[in-house]
This record gives sequence, C-alpha cells and structure tokens, in this order.
Amino acid sequence: MGALSSKSSSLPPLQTVPHCETAKFMGTWFVHGVKPTPFETTCSNAVERYTLVSGNKKNDVDIDFRYNKADPLTSPLKSLPQKGWIQGEDKSISSNWKVSPFGPIRMPFPIIELDADSYDWVVVGYPSRDYCWIMGRKPVMPAATFEMLKERLVEKHQYDLKGFREVPQKWTKEERAKRGLEKEIPDDMLSE
Repeated sequence: MGALSSKSSSLPPLQTVPHCETAKFMGTWFVHGVKPTPFETTCSNAVERYTLVSGNKKNDVDIDFRYNKADPLTSPLKSLPQKGWIQGEDKSISSNWKVSPFGPIRMPFPIIELDADSYDWVVVGYPSRDYCWIMGRKPVMPAATFEMLKERLVEKHQYDLKGFREVPQKWTKEERAKRGLEKEIPDDMLSE
C-alpha cells in the first residue's frame, strides 16, 4: 500500500457520490473487479460484509473481508478483517470513509459511484487511482453494468485501468453454506 504515488498530485480529487445512506450500505458485497492491492492480485470469491458498530467502539463499521487466495473453491480461504470510519458531520449519509486493513493505517475509501435507488452496485476509489473496487450485492453482475462502471472510472474519474482485473465469483452449494451466504446467493447463481 505505501505512500501515494506522485501522480496523485497531478490528478483532481475524486468526486464522491452526493450521499450514501450508511444503513443501506451495510450488508454483503461481492467484489467483481479491482485495481488490486497486494492482497487481491490473485483472489477469487471475494466478499465483504459491512456491519455498523454501535456503542463505545472507536470505529464506525466492521468489515469482514474473505476471499480465496487464488482459484475459487480449491485455494485456501483467507480473511482480512478491517475497520471503517465514516467521515463528515453526518455519518448517516457520508460517502467519505477511511478503512484500516491493519494497525494504525487508515486508507481513504471514497464512494465514487453508487446505485442510489437500490444499492445493488458500488464503486470505491482511491485518490492516487492506484486502487479501485467494483462491487455488487450478488455474485453475478450484468456485463452491461460492469462495463458501464469501468467506463465511468476512466471517463469521469481519470482512472487508467492498467492492472485492473475481474474477480472470479464461482459458487457451489457447499461453498455458499461454508461461507454463510445462503440468503445472498440464490440457487440459479450457483456454478454447480
């Protein structure tokens, strides 16, 4: 992850969505495409679960990030729990977050594209444009939606998609049950 590259200073700030209802954002997101961090260069079946934290915790959101290290179903399951902090005065509608994958590191987590009606898809950017995440509520995203979001990354947010990769999502009944995703993955989205 490291320091921001020098190219970030020549790029305008990312434009976040006008508002993101925190309560609607919570829940399960399947990662469909990434300009990857070092942890995501070969991952598959990547799933993030967002839970609002109540009480006296120091962070606002717990993020349970689980993925297969390489091939879906056959490679080891990995977990990278993360913490999130919602920025701004009104945390119930902010699209500017910070996320920590470990320790004191807090990375920007700007929500730059969002299906404002049904919250079926989201794009999270990174100021230097070194990373991005396209996520959806189901393990299958319509190709037209995926391509539209990639186009917006380039045209609206000045991304170069060199290094961008589609994240395989392949699910069986066994894998779905093992990961506790019976509600999120209908039978018609299973591979076998």
